[in-house]
Amino acid sequence: MQLRIFTEPQMGATYDDLLAVARRTEETGFEAFFRSDHYLTMGGDGLPGPTDAWVTLGGLARETSRIRLGTLMTAATFRLPGPLAISVAQVDQMSGGRVELGIGAGWFEAEHTAYGIPFPELGERFDRYEEQVAIVSGLWSTPEGETFDFDGRYYQVAGSPALPKPVQDGGIPLIVGGKGRRRTPRLAARYAAEFNVPFESVEANARLFTGVREACEQAGRDPSSIVCSSALVLCVGKDEAELARRAAAIGREVDELRAHGVAGTPAEAVDVLGRYAEAGAERVYLQVLDLSDLDHLDLVAAEVVPQLG
Repeated sequence: MQLRIFTEPQMGATYDDLLAVARRTEETGFEAFFRSDHYLTMGGDGLPGPTDAWVTLGGLARETSRIRLGTLMTAATFRLPGPLAISVAQVDQMSGGRVELGIGAGWFEAEHTAYGIPFPELGERFDRYEEQVAIVSGLWSTPEGETFDFDGRYYQVAGSPALPKPVQDGGIPLIVGGKGRRRTPRLAARYAAEFNVPFESVEANARLFTGVREACEQAGRDPSSIVCSSALVLCVGKDEAELARRAAAIGREVDELRAHGVAGTPAEAVDVLGRYAEAGAERVYLQVLDLSDLDHLDLVAAEVVPQLG
């Protein structure tokens, strides 16, 4: 099982805070550093304010050398599809081919209101999201010297040179995720390298993974060709006192974290990850909420990762 570090900087973080976590992620052997794409805190004052996901990742691309970098999830409401494709391909080049794009429909209405971003009703947001995924994929996959056209309900592209191209072999992996049972699995089966389930039980993960694999079969795609992943909050302590301190630092209760996350002692964390692996998760994004606690990453790297096999 691959473990990736996943951060929520809209809750209050500077670029330097994120850089410190990304560097420790790399030093301790984790596979990737991901961040959310949000512009408004979900609690507290959010100071010093949000950072832009793709500006951040462009910086980290030049200040790391091994880890993969990406978003869970870039909101389709935030950016036009053509400029998004350019930005992500540029960061791919800046990183030497280490970028992945997680993209979703957008869901947090308050951040749209706070920063003047249109927020259509859900059906339109998903329609726009589907068109964005098709356009971004089409731009990246168009051979050099050819042009790309797309005539959708919400977006039209005509005669695009479809540049720049991603630099990594096979193109930039797309991550599609969510809990929808119909449109989301179909979209993932058509375009995604990875399907992600955020913050759900083992049983829900197993059910949703089954749904996306069935969608792959219906689309004529090998179900084993899509990576299934889970996102879960992380709170591990070497003993009960350290666990309680870490839970308090993120404003959560130990019992609640044990019930819904990768939480407890290192041995408990290994057990939780094993159950998600049995449900079909090949990769887990560990949501780190206290970005100042770099010792947390050290503990997981030293006492959890070696036991995963």
